[in-house]
Amino acid sequence: MIFRDRTHAGRELAIKLKHYANQPGVLVLALPRGGVVVASEAARALNAQLDVFLVRKLGVPGQWELALGAIASGGIRVLNEEVLQVLPVSDEVIENIAAAEQRELERREQAYRGGRPAPEVRGRTVILVDDGIATGSTMLAAVRALRQQQPERVVVATPVAPASACEELALEADEVVCLACPEPFYAISQWYEDFAQTSDDEVRELLERASSTRGSGGRPTQAA
Repeated sequence: MIFRDRTHAGRELAIKLKHYANQPGVLVLALPRGGVVVASEAARALNAQLDVFLVRKLGVPGQWELALGAIASGGIRVLNEEVLQVLPVSDEVIENIAAAEQRELERREQAYRGGRPAPEVRGRTVILVDDGIATGSTMLAAVRALRQQQPERVVVATPVAPASACEELALEADEVVCLACPEPFYAISQWYEDFAQTSDDEVRELLERASSTRGSGGRPTQAA
């Protein structure tokens, strides 16, 4: 399946998620930036609340692509004990890395949410959305971080991902919804005709639009 753009992918994803449409308490959380465009279309079709869930990887010093853990929205920290057993990193170094990433996470939250409080997650069905999954490490960190906020159900939803990533995520999420699992899988951009970078302004606009049309409880705002 080739998607015209992220908007098209979001609409197609919503069809596969239609069993969550109009259910009270469903929350769609997007992984910025590209995931917000996909999630916006899905949330609109499902009549669900939309927000962002920010995840910042904590890289191993000197091997920054290797994650020793991650921090996420809501003050959540997840450490990869398997990596730390092989490559011991002192608590001081972890704190320094986490502090730097926390500053960037807070900057992005301010840029995207603009002072609006993060939504309540506890006891809700949460659908985590990205525009595609490659290795699955970022989404896996998001699922693990989200679990600490005690949602009732965690659903991972994405237009395209390798089968191996979906299988790994299925071990930790309650449900994984993926429209296409092509093999071989080289890059997410291959499956989009238009995969232009999403700007911070576009993310902010989509979130503001979603917030202005919904009440604080995630239901549509009634016209006066």
